[in-house]
Amino acid sequence: MNTPMFKRYFQGLVCGLALISCSWVHATEDDSLSRLVKSGTVRVANTQTSPPLSFINADNKPDGYDIAVAREIFKRLGVPNVEFVADKFSSFVQSIQTRKYDVVINGMTKTPDRAAVVDFTSPYGVEEFRIWVNAKNVDIQDVASLKGKKVGASLGTSNELWERQNLKESEILTYDAGGLLYNDLALGRLDAIIESYFAGKKMQEVNRLPIKLAGEPVAYSLGAAVVPKGADALRLAMNEAIAGMIADGTIARLAKQYLGDDYDVVGDLARSEYKW
Repeated sequence: MNTPMFKRYFQGLVCGLALISCSWVHATEDDSLSRLVKSGTVRVANTQTSPPLSFINADNKPDGYDIAVAREIFKRLGVPNVEFVADKFSSFVQSIQTRKYDVVINGMTKTPDRAAVVDFTSPYGVEEFRIWVNAKNVDIQDVASLKGKKVGASLGTSNELWERQNLKESEILTYDAGGLLYNDLALGRLDAIIESYFAGKKMQEVNRLPIKLAGEPVAYSLGAAVVPKGADALRLAMNEAIAGMIADGTIARLAKQYLGDDYDVVGDLARSEYKW
């Protein structure tokens, strides 16, 4: 064997393996936060069609509770430039996996299926599920008073699932179209609807329907931000920012500004007893 040639071959092999090892370590490093801080820019997705959470304002700029929360979080993380990307709700999980954007801040609820492929921050928002009734109704005040009543829901939604699990003695009627659902409530064909506060409020105001809220919230849907799977540095930093925003009153202030004086996000988070 040619010893000098073998020595050179061995040295080359060692160097090659070292380069591969270094590349692997670099690829597996979690730079999810440092990369954004270094660039100074983060791409944040939301629908921008769901007031008061995210919408395009009169100045043709993204606005709303989710928008304001996103800006504040990344201000605290030292990322000054927040670029908002409009996308469909149904595309969020797949698009965050393919890095179409860095974060989704659209009040998404953590579910086992979603959590298997993406990661969630701690909640920063709450969607109240409420009982909506005809404006003339005086009989329905809580879940117990829905016994024997006709209760509507949009087909295939979490609202329908909740009704079927919790209203065993009510008649559950499902609708493909949300407009028909609320029209039937206004016309008296339904006794009640279980729906989110904002969805019902929007239908009430836009269509000027004679409907109203009855009783307290029956359930809560917690809204969190979504990051790519394994982006622990970013997720943990965002958790810290959210905790600070709750503690110093920022979340309460933004909720009052965008969601109304009577929408208690901080109180609802506490009442929901979330364990994430």
